[in-house]
Amino acid sequence: MSHPGKILRDRIAQTGLVHIMATHSPLSALLAEEAGFDGLWASGFELSALYGLPDMSFISMTQHLDMLRAIAGRSSLPIVADIDTGYGNAINVVHAITEYERAGTAAVVIEDNRFPKVTSLASDGRQGLLDIEEFQGKIEAACSTREDPDFLVIARTEALIAGLGEAEALKRAHAYVEAGADMILIHSKQKSPAEIESFARAWTHPTPLVVVPNAYPELDASRVRELGNVKMMIYGNYGVRAAVTAMQNMFQRIIADGGVQNVHKDIVPVEEIFRLQGMGAVKDLESRFLR
Repeated sequence: MSHPGKILRDRIAQTGLVHIMATHSPLSALLAEEAGFDGLWASGFELSALYGLPDMSFISMTQHLDMLRAIAGRSSLPIVADIDTGYGNAINVVHAITEYERAGTAAVVIEDNRFPKVTSLASDGRQGLLDIEEFQGKIEAACSTREDPDFLVIARTEALIAGLGEAEALKRAHAYVEAGADMILIHSKQKSPAEIESFARAWTHPTPLVVVPNAYPELDASRVRELGNVKMMIYGNYGVRAAVTAMQNMFQRIIADGGVQNVHKDIVPVEEIFRLQGMGAVKDLESRFLR
């Protein structure tokens, strides 16, 4: 049986660009798989939102791993785990990589923020980055700890988010590749993708790039393919935002209508939930084993 990392690497090789959907639960993972995504992003932001907490390292590694294991148990898609800063220093990263690989993860993304991190997309977020050498130590620790060489270590630089400019972002990306990173995730909070596209054009190293088009949604697959060196797109918060949109609308309508007499026709029937829950298989088991 192929390891998750090998499945993800093969998919990248086959398609040239993989589409990874953020997930915060086994149910959202099932829906992403049925929609046709190549993999799942075990998102710290989405899981924090599920708990009603800000994305500021409040969710523990144990909570994130528990959800990741639950997702891995219900979906066959490779999982890219958002492990923020690696839960501490390089020694914490060693522990994290051991646990995440054991849990069935295909790849991890580690960012060069200081611990505890603040979500990248907050308009007034404080961004303090680690020294390059210290973050190189985290990447080296991750690469030396993995047992499966196909397990992907993706280094994420927040240099553009922190306002340090393209030259610093390129310098950091080169240093992280030197430390062993398999891919570089470059992120921006500009409303236009120009900053990301400029970085990608300036990036001449063969190590592929990862982008997360949350703040700049017009960066679609056709534009990404034109850049040539971006091999992964992560849709970082669309699952939880879609869920909130639907629930806000539905809950408000029920209050306004004084009941569910109008809204019931606009949502999936309960039989669709039964299908996603695997009730058919349970019925088969009942007929076989319940005497």
